[in-house]
Amino acid sequence: MSKAGITLATADPPAPTVPLTGRRGVELALIVLAVGLSVYGYCAVGLARNGTVPPGAAGYGAGLGVLALLAHLAVRWRAPLADPLPLPIGVLLNGLGLVLIYRLDLEAPGDRGAPTQLIWSTLGVALFIAVILVLRDHRVLQRYTYLCVTVALVLLTVPILFPAVNGARIWIRVAGFSIQPGEFAKVLLAVFFAAYLAANRGALTYAGRRVWGMQVPTGRVLGPIVAVWLVSVGVLVLERDLGTSLLFFGLFVVLLYVATGRTGWIALGLLLASLGAVAVGRLEPHVHHRIETWLHPFASIDAGEGPNQIAQSLFAFAEGGILGSGLGLGHSVLIGFAVKSDFILATAGEELGLAGLSAIFLLYGLLVERGYRAGLALRDPFGRLLAVGLASLVALQVFVIAGGVTGLIPLTGMAMPFLAQGGSSVVTNWAIVALLVRLSDSARRQSGAGALR
Repeated sequence: MSKAGITLATADPPAPTVPLTGRRGVELALIVLAVGLSVYGYCAVGLARNGTVPPGAAGYGAGLGVLALLAHLAVRWRAPLADPLPLPIGVLLNGLGLVLIYRLDLEAPGDRGAPTQLIWSTLGVALFIAVILVLRDHRVLQRYTYLCVTVALVLLTVPILFPAVNGARIWIRVAGFSIQPGEFAKVLLAVFFAAYLAANRGALTYAGRRVWGMQVPTGRVLGPIVAVWLVSVGVLVLERDLGTSLLFFGLFVVLLYVATGRTGWIALGLLLASLGAVAVGRLEPHVHHRIETWLHPFASIDAGEGPNQIAQSLFAFAEGGILGSGLGLGHSVLIGFAVKSDFILATAGEELGLAGLSAIFLLYGLLVERGYRAGLALRDPFGRLLAVGLASLVALQVFVIAGGVTGLIPLTGMAMPFLAQGGSSVVTNWAIVALLVRLSDSARRQSGAGALR
């Protein structure tokens, strides 16, 4: 407007605020689809093996559906703005894992793993619900940085006191009950690495001196986190658990790179990993045997001893072809020991084929992508690093396991997330999904309605 010849600019009216709305309807629809596909797979196995629908199909579908619905209600109540994809992906992968284990149970009636796995899945969903209800703000975890690393190191150390199982000391077995503490330790170490690097990322990036063109932080800053990593890897070498050691090392390097933006850390990490692999492969007989089997998977056949596990796994993948033999119609049970755990992917490859295996990898990839997307949308450094760290745990674990059973890298003896038989693994992975759901809810609150599209 104009007054006494002077034009006064009037402020534009504030833009109307767009209320943030959740996408819980999308999540519920995807959960229904995930449960439906799992029940279909369960019925397909029964029809292929016995010509009839399994008598427990209704109970299986009801149980999985109730668990998924309770988890959905918890998210709808406490994290209404969360990403709608992680929970349905977890339900579908968990349901498919139960189908594959049930299918292998039919080959060995005296060793039924599906009912036990369903119990562990129930505990995992209960933990998911507890995390969603109790943890209202992920930044609270920063207060327990050193408590997390202390508990993680204790969990990694305790199995050394127990007898080795299949050459590795990674289990605690008491009165027929067994757990794998390293599965829980990986989440605690992810929290510690994220919190410590978030608090010291400035010093890690700019302080110190340049060595071979790379900025090396001072020992006072980098010392504690390197010491924790060395201790954890040292314990794992004593336990002969190469897979988890590789997982922790990968997590350490990924978060260090994300925190500093220095690509030199990746090069240094690859160098250290190569040196460590050569040293352990030469000095540790258990690991050396796995490397020899990886390099010469058909040597046992040439020697007249029959195919080993890696060879049987490769035969299963080859037999599957593009579309697979069909659920319940494969012969991956010939792999023998660990067919329900380490080699569960071979059953999926044979009976679902390359198409089904690609769909499974796409589910894992989508879960990892949503974790990275949440990390990009978060504004606080701790949340960003934690989201990337948790998503990287899933990515690294899938790579290590899939690479091992397909002959890309030496077999490491880890559990495929959600698919493989193993109570500690499925419970831990549900905790990871819960944290990703919480982080995605916080990201959308911080960044507005446009986040996480």
